[in-house]
Formats: sequence, C-alpha cells, structure tokens
Amino acid sequence: MSIKKEAPKTTQRQAEKCPECGGANLVHDYDTGETVCGDCGLVLYEQMMDKGPEWRAFTQEEKASRSRVGVPTSYSVHDKGLSTAISQVDRDAFGRKLPLSTRLQMWRLRKWQIRSRVHSSIDRNLAQAMAELDRLSDKVYIPPPIKEKAAVVYRKALDKGLVRGRSIAAIAAAALYAACRGSGTPRTLREIAEASLVDKKDVARCYRLLLRELEVHMPIADPLTYVSKIAEKTGISGKTQGAAINILREARRKRAAAGKDPMGLAAAALYIACLQNNEKKTQKDIAEAAGVTEVTVRNRYKTLKKQLNLELPD
Repeated sequence: MSIKKEAPKTTQRQAEKCPECGGANLVHDYDTGETVCGDCGLVLYEQMMDKGPEWRAFTQEEKASRSRVGVPTSYSVHDKGLSTAISQVDRDAFGRKLPLSTRLQMWRLRKWQIRSRVHSSIDRNLAQAMAELDRLSDKVYIPPPIKEKAAVVYRKALDKGLVRGRSIAAIAAAALYAACRGSGTPRTLREIAEASLVDKKDVARCYRLLLRELEVHMPIADPLTYVSKIAEKTGISGKTQGAAINILREARRKRAAAGKDPMGLAAAALYIACLQNNEKKTQKDIAEAAGVTEVTVRNRYKTLKKQLNLELPD
C-alpha cells in the first residue's frame, strides 16, 4: 500500500525590494495590474488581482452613493438595524406571482423572523419604545441625531431597571426631552407632553427620575435658542430678532435673567425689540406663539425694562 505524500503548501510573498537595483520604492498600479520599481522601472509583477470595486467614482458623494454596505447601525431601532426583514410582496425578481407552496413557506419564514427579532421581554419593550420615540420625533419635528441621543438615554434607563413599573411612553417622552435639553434643541416639555399620550406631570416626573438615576447634568436653558422659533411663528423680521438677541445678552451680563423661564424671557425680548423697531406685534400674539401667558410676557417686559434702563412706552 503506497502512501501519497502531499506537496508542502507554499505561500507566495511579493518582494519588498527590487531585485535589480535593490530599491524599496515600489509602485502598485492597479489600473494595469503591475508593480513597478520607481527607481529603475523594472516590472516586478503583472496581472495583479484588483480587490477593489469594479465601478469608478470621481467625487466623494458618488463614492458614498455606490457603496455596497448596508445602513449604519441605529440606536433608534430596537435591534439596532442588524437583522433582516422579509418583504410582504409575494412575487419573485421578475414580478411573477409565487406559487402557493412557496407563498406558504415565505409566510412561515416571515412569522418566525418576526418572532426571532422580538424574542425577550427587553426586545419587546424596546420595540414598543422605539416606535413611540419615532412617532414623537415625527410629530414635534426632531432631527435624527437628537432621536438617536434619546434612544441612547432610553436604553440606559432600561438597563438600569427604571422602566419597570412605569409607562413606556412617559419614559420615552422624558428621554426625548432630555436629549433636546442636552443638545440645545428648542423644544419645551409642554410641546413633547402634548404630542405624547401621557400627562405633562408624568413626563416631568420621569424626566427628573432620569436625571437623578443616570446622573445626567443638563445645561441651563438658554432663551437665545427660542428667539427664532417665536419669531418664525409671528413673522418678525430678522433685524428685530437680532435686536432681541442683543437684549438677552445684555440681560445675561447684568444677571437680570437668572431663574426666569427662558421662553418668557425670549418673548419679552422680542416684544421690546418690536417696540424699538416699530413692528406692530401685540403681547397676545407673541405670548400665543411662545406658549406662555400675556401676564408672563408683561412681567418679564417690565423686569427687562427696569434692569436694562430702557426708554420704552408702558
């Protein structure tokens, strides 16, 4: 009985130096598939394998649009977007309808795919919370990066056991408000509570819980971020907005805005700027756009007028 010996496996290694001149300046030309010595011009290798894509891209945008990778992982999706989904369309690639046996098979696969995606109680909780977070973000016009931050806050709360025994919608709304406060996005607690299905007191209670348990330090609300929002609703000009911003900066310098509601301060500064620029806007119009009462606008107006020594009509 003869035993056939296997030939030893050899690995081909490309030279790191030119065998002709000994230079290390090797140039890899992927268009022609050659490796050339940059000093003497000797062709070391030819017909090299190009491991790059077969398409060409001349700009960064074109290169990004032709990439074959999938969507990036997202915290606002309960499984971070890593799983696959089986479509509801019962047709093949040519548009022809699938036979009955194949349709039944795809129906069973689709059912078990959904069950495998949402398997544990944490997955079910996340699926419900991320759907609510997506609905809230669409309703109050939250940009995607802020929604991602809110999803991270909710996941931290879920890992710490803060959601157990509490409303998922309330924690999701509180996480979204925390993300808006942390990033300086001008969204008030009242706006998020009205878009949510939970009472404002419950959202505020969950928000305080998140700050306390997650040890999150929120920046002080800046009234400057609310100026453009109020002015957009009331149709105030850009010149008046600039004057209102200067009034708020002067009030901050003289510490006249400490401890006051930022929305009321922004509304009062806009009202003062309208008086200075002769724009016909009433306290009622600005108060309705800001979501505060006329009394609040009037009180903040009197405070700013007194602290900043402004010459304005009563």
